[in-house]
Amino acid sequence: MRISIMQPGYLPWLGFFELMQGCELFVFLDDVPYTKKDWRSRNRIRSQEGFQWLTVPVLSRGKRGQLISEAKVDNTVLWGKKHLKAIKWNYSKARCFNQYIGYFEEIYAKSWDYLLDLDLEMIRLLAEQFCILTPVIKASDLGIEGLSGNLRVIEICKRLSATTLYDSAGAIPFIDGCLFAEAGIRVVFQSYAHPVYTQTLQPFLPFMSAIDLLFNEGANSKDILLSGKGQQLVEAARA
Repeated sequence: MRISIMQPGYLPWLGFFELMQGCELFVFLDDVPYTKKDWRSRNRIRSQEGFQWLTVPVLSRGKRGQLISEAKVDNTVLWGKKHLKAIKWNYSKARCFNQYIGYFEEIYAKSWDYLLDLDLEMIRLLAEQFCILTPVIKASDLGIEGLSGNLRVIEICKRLSATTLYDSAGAIPFIDGCLFAEAGIRVVFQSYAHPVYTQTLQPFLPFMSAIDLLFNEGANSKDILLSGKGQQLVEAARA
C-alpha cells in the first residue's frame, strides 16, 4: 500500500493533487497543531497585480496549541463574500469560468464553523473536477495518541499497512530515513515541476491555487496537472 499524508489546505496548489493522484490512500493529517498564517487557511490566486491572498479568518486568541480539526472559522468577518468576489473579479474572463463558478458559489453560500470542513469540501470539489478518485481518510479517525513527528507518521503507516510513503519534497528535512527503514517503510519524495498553461493574465505565474488551472483549462486540467510529475524521485536514506 502506497499512501500520502498531508495536512489539509485551503484551495491547495497543483502539487497537492499530484500527491493525491500518486498514492493508493490519501491521509489528511488533521490531528496536529494548527499554525497561523499558513496554507491551512490561505492561498493565492492570479490577479492583475500579480497574485492575491485569500485568507480564511480563524479564531486563535487563547487557543494556542489547538489542533487543525479544532480550528474554528471567525464568521464575524464576511470573508466568504470577499473571496467569491475576488475569484469572480480575477477569473470572469477565463475560458472555463462559467463552467465551474457555480460550484464555488454553493460552497461560499454555506456557513462553515470549522476550517477543516471547509478545506475538505474545497479539496473534494477540486479532486472531483480533476477526476482524482483516490480514497481519503482523516488521521484523527485512527485514534493515535502520544506520538509526534516521524513516530506519528510511521504509526499511521503501520495502522494502514502501508509499505510506501509518498511525501512532498518539503518534508525532506524532517524525515528520518533510518527510522522508516527500521519500520520497513519506503519513503519516496515528490519531484514536481510546475506545468505552464494558459493563464488569462500574463506573464504566467506558477504556484497559484489549483482553481487557477481549473478556470483556465477546464477538462484539460488533469493532463496538465500530471504533466508536472517528476521522473526522478528521491528515496529517503536507509542508513
